Amino acid sequence: MPTRTQQQPQGCLTVLLKLIGIDLGKGQQKHPYRLRDDFLSAAELSFFRVLQQSVKEDLVICPKVRLADLFMVPQAEGSQAWRNKIDRKHVDFLLCEPATMRPRLGIELDDSSHAKQKRQERDQLVEAVFEAAQLPLLRVPATRTYSVLEITEQIHLNLAQGENSPLVEPQFHQGVPICPKCGIKMVERTASKGTRRGTRFWGCQNYPQCRETVPV
Repeated sequence: MPTRTQQQPQGCLTVLLKLIGIDLGKGQQKHPYRLRDDFLSAAELSFFRVLQQSVKEDLVICPKVRLADLFMVPQAEGSQAWRNKIDRKHVDFLLCEPATMRPRLGIELDDSSHAKQKRQERDQLVEAVFEAAQLPLLRVPATRTYSVLEITEQIHLNLAQGENSPLVEPQFHQGVPICPKCGIKMVERTASKGTRRGTRFWGCQNYPQCRETVPV
């Protein structure tokens, strides 16, 4: 049993610090994180269920995907400024191929907040980003009810448009190919594994964010 002199009374400051997660007795701060209950809003959850009926197992639905995780900016002067433009922005839903998780279609659910000027400026930027990256973007007005058939038709129409994007042939500069996606010089590499092990090829300097290749 500790003696009276060994017991340290807790002051008001110590009690207040504990309430906010700081315990001076342990010498470390407790992390204050808690699980959010609104990962998807009621409107987003309602539309998510419609998407499940529309795509079934043909596509994977990814909610709230950061644009910075979806798009890249090739290394060049001023590229950081372009990265900053998409920082802290996301697309409501992203449809991906199940086998490869290759992005196929972005979907924005437009509620009443999209009528505000600041929001419209943000929407114009997002549309420009998707267009530059040649990834289709479908905008759907938020309503109380949706037609699964209509949503399915819109998804298939946008997917078809994405598949018809023209292929860009690589250009060469002094015998070195320019990456058709990033517009920068490619570097010569040698496959280290797989059936093409030992084969030489040109690869993008932005690998693995860009996996464009050109045969040597």
